Amino acid sequence: MSDIKLDIEEKELLASYEADEWQSVGNLEEKAQAYSEYARATFKKDRRVNIRISNKDLEALQKRALEEGLPYQTLIASVLHKFVSGRLVERG
Repeated sequence: MSDIKLDIEEKELLASYEADEWQSVGNLEEKAQAYSEYARATFKKDRRVNIRISNKDLEALQKRALEEGLPYQTLIASVLHKFVSGRLVERG
């Protein structure tokens, strides 16, 4: 495996796996179904909202969305959903 080049994140994942830090998830099929439903509900778009934000904030959102590999409107909707559902946690 020494001929395969890994990026930093891949190296961290491999080290974590080799350190036996990973655990199997019980009821995998049931949990996968639940998270699939959460995702479907999160990204269901049945209402339109117009907001005004600063150019700086919009550019930062677009940059973050690009890093995450998704459209910036989807990122905004996801952040708002996490906030209203109490799953957006402030770092302190």
